Amino acid sequence: MEKKVIACAKAPAALGPYSQAIEVGNFIFCSGQLGIDPAVGKLVEGGAKAQAAQALKNIGNVLEEAGVTPANVVKTTVFLADLADFAAVNEVYAEFFGDNKPARSCVAVHQIPLNARVEIEVTVVK
Repeated sequence: MEKKVIACAKAPAALGPYSQAIEVGNFIFCSGQLGIDPAVGKLVEGGAKAQAAQALKNIGNVLEEAGVTPANVVKTTVFLADLADFAAVNEVYAEFFGDNKPARSCVAVHQIPLNARVEIEVTVVK
């Protein structure tokens, strides 16, 4: 099966040797997005809620580049630096996905790159 690399200029460039997203068949696997403003290349200010909103905006831009929408997302994984941020992140997460409620895992991790508060990855079916 052929795989296609999805590269989006409206989302931050990868911080390492990986792709923003890979399309294989009817699936798109999106790498984790941080709350980086791609215009300046830095994490947005405002804590976990602001970073989650920016991460979701970045995901939306990658999805748009791939020709899909958040309604196509079937699974997400949310990584939090502190579970105390769960409610704040949940608020912007619920707003982003609306009536589309994908399956989700949410875990606290020891550290996220750039000392971010949140990272979100998604899996999509076209």
